[in-house]
Amino acid sequence: MTLATVPASLNLIAKETPLIDVRAPVEFIQGGLPGAVNLPLMVDDERHHVGIAYKQQGQQAAIGLGERLVSGKTKQARVAAWQAYVVSHPEAIIYCFRGGLRSQIAQQWLAESGISRPRIDGGWKALRQRLCQRIDEASNQPMLVVAGLTGCAKTMLINQLSNGIDLEAFANHKGSAFGRQPEEPTTQINFEHALAKRLIGLSGKLVIEDESRQIGNANIPLPFWQAMQRAPRIRIEMPLDWRLEQLRRDYIEALERNYIARYGQQEGWRRMQRQLANALERLAKRLGNARLQRLQRLQAMAFGAHARGNIQAHEAWLAPLLTEYYDPLYRYHLEKNRDSRPMQLHVGDWESCLEAAKQWST
Repeated sequence: MTLATVPASLNLIAKETPLIDVRAPVEFIQGGLPGAVNLPLMVDDERHHVGIAYKQQGQQAAIGLGERLVSGKTKQARVAAWQAYVVSHPEAIIYCFRGGLRSQIAQQWLAESGISRPRIDGGWKALRQRLCQRIDEASNQPMLVVAGLTGCAKTMLINQLSNGIDLEAFANHKGSAFGRQPEEPTTQINFEHALAKRLIGLSGKLVIEDESRQIGNANIPLPFWQAMQRAPRIRIEMPLDWRLEQLRRDYIEALERNYIARYGQQEGWRRMQRQLANALERLAKRLGNARLQRLQRLQAMAFGAHARGNIQAHEAWLAPLLTEYYDPLYRYHLEKNRDSRPMQLHVGDWESCLEAAKQWST
């Protein structure tokens, strides 16, 4: 029986083709392809024992052990899961790590049940190489970087643009000590895959927020990061009260909604408080003991007022955090890099920066 293959093409990702990842869950957690669902041929423990057999006794022994481990009702359950997914996603394509034995076995078993679906030639590895290549190619495209003090709604501006690249969304992290979300931050591999997917079809100018190289658990790929550092900039300047309102919406109100949606009212509220308190604690060395203790007291009072319905009380600790820590740190880096600073195309309020970004893009 001939088992069909399809090339490891970025079109699969661009078209959001349904993908069946038959690798073990531990592999999928580290990074799957965009649009993939994990329906493994072998679960982690089975894969572990087969791997030992392969190292100690060779391929045939490993295959034999795999056939014994995934047989009978276990095999029936795995095939049934693939069948159910293909019924609801008739265009689904199968892949494993290299497009080898595991995806071929899944194809074979599906074919025996009357369903024929192709696998990706070269598997996960080949398509990942194409995704990473797309990021490297984008490093040569014109870029504009949106800079500004904390709370200037740089991400909101990026998302107003058809060529905006929201790196924080791909990392599932808002890029500061207070940026963690209820869900786990994105892995490095999944961050790169999400960035590459966004870049597919964007062959012209790109607008990107000014970021540290590390966002949450992910690092911006080096060639792309280096291109960002060379790119011209626009800088948003907004008054403190405007920035405090943005921070309250993004880091307090939205965070509370997300935690409650995930964990329920009581547990979500408790976890949100713990996260914000821990984030402040992580700045201990930079803030100094006296300033940290003062901000902790203000934060604790804000939590109490928040519980009584006064969300604006958080501005009592957010304001000094901005004026005494984040703003001086930002200005220090500006001054430090003054001689090597890229071209600055525009400085102004949020609306004028949005217009400047649109004009530059077109």
